[in-house]
Amino acid sequence: MTKRTKEILDRLDQAYGTEYVCYLNHENAWQLLIAVILSAQCTDARVNIVTKDLFKKYDSLEKFANADLEELESDIRSTGFYHNKAKNIIACAKKLILEYQGEVPRTLEELTGLAGVGRKTANVIRGNIYNDPSIVVDTHVKRISKRLGFTKETDPEKIEYDLMRVLPKDHWILYNIQIITFGRNICFARAPKCADCFLQDLCKSGDNTTRKK
Repeated sequence: MTKRTKEILDRLDQAYGTEYVCYLNHENAWQLLIAVILSAQCTDARVNIVTKDLFKKYDSLEKFANADLEELESDIRSTGFYHNKAKNIIACAKKLILEYQGEVPRTLEELTGLAGVGRKTANVIRGNIYNDPSIVVDTHVKRISKRLGFTKETDPEKIEYDLMRVLPKDHWILYNIQIITFGRNICFARAPKCADCFLQDLCKSGDNTTRKK
């Protein structure tokens, strides 16, 4: 790890702490899995609004597995892409019951074999449920990692591998948690608040240099 990378991580730790936080409300592994599927192209806040009632109505994997497709679509409509999400949730629940006795698997290979589950979703589960070192490349991590010069890639999987090389394992999960907060409060996609940024002197973004003047 370079001195610059260590300084960035130290400042993130100081600003946001080192506790593991999950922004999606859940009581168990399968609820988190469904919440993450719903979070695609949707805010965590909206997902939490939807799952508040959803997890009361469907309070078991069996109820999701046996759900009426159109009814489930209606229940999750406000999260967007509800046709695919509803279909994937039902298929995912069925496979968890049939092949994993209702338990959410741990490995990346098993998780990505579930309907609607890609590397991002799998790594959320691995990190939050099993505490396995994993890097979640969401929109904030993708944008800010490029601005910090940790990667030049645009493909999430390639970014994940770049970050695995750059970051120490003890910060793989933490980095995503911290960067989500950083991205929501300071490093916006448009008009980032560079003048207020505690990483300004370490940033390699063109946005940053134009705002130093």
